[in-house]
Amino acid sequence: MPPRTIPTERQKRLGSELRRLRTSAGMSAEHAAGLLGVDRGKISNMECGVRGISAERLRTLACNCGCTDEKYIEALVAMAQPGGDSWWERYRGSLPQGLLDIAELEDQAVRMRVANTVHIPGLLQTPDHALSVFRVVVPSLPEHEIALRLAHRAERQQVITREDPASYVAFIHEAALRMEFGGRKVVRDQLEHLLAMSERQNVVLLVIPFVQGAFPGAGQNAMYAEGPVPQLDTVQVDSSHGPEFLYADGQLAKYRAQLDWLERLTLSPEQSRDFIREIAHHL
Repeated sequence: MPPRTIPTERQKRLGSELRRLRTSAGMSAEHAAGLLGVDRGKISNMECGVRGISAERLRTLACNCGCTDEKYIEALVAMAQPGGDSWWERYRGSLPQGLLDIAELEDQAVRMRVANTVHIPGLLQTPDHALSVFRVVVPSLPEHEIALRLAHRAERQQVITREDPASYVAFIHEAALRMEFGGRKVVRDQLEHLLAMSERQNVVLLVIPFVQGAFPGAGQNAMYAEGPVPQLDTVQVDSSHGPEFLYADGQLAKYRAQLDWLERLTLSPEQSRDFIREIAHHL
């Protein structure tokens, strides 16, 4: 397989898992290279996501590293398959790599839990709400890129409306519901859209009211994406320079605990819908 110039986040994650397999077994890179019939440099490139690995070599490595978790191994094999025909590839070279990585993460997730304090989660935003957000980026985005981002976001949203939708749990703070992005009509339409989406079987919308006070991760938007096996869970957090992807065991445990804490503070799904209706009524 030829080397890649810029590996995707999914390819880098696969490389990280290969390194974890090897180092957990106490296997040197030189030993792995001999086992797979490649030179030492290719092992390093595989573990950085710069070079791919065949299903046969991946299974050989897993077997010789003493890994007996078949579901995990098959999930890694699936990650190793080429994904060049995915819809987000149409935006490659036109939008930042991080946006494409988010789309791929969402597409592969079995279940997502997201927590937002000021913004409505991207997968639940109306086009007008998203437009109002994209228009206040610093530095300002040119009109053609705003149009691309709107189209990309609309395609991302299909992950929770398609025939086999992912399970989606959204923790939305009262602040996000009251922020008047785009003006009152845009906000009212956005709240109505939230109510409609919350009726879907795969979507659970939970509101955190102001009266609950402080909670962990209050100033951060975060998504916990559950993979096909627990070892492949990923956390994506927003930052001023783009999305960050976290998957160290300690990081995953931290965000699971934060989201579990939030769930104890939220209104029930029914109470959350009533709460949103009340805010919309007074706009």
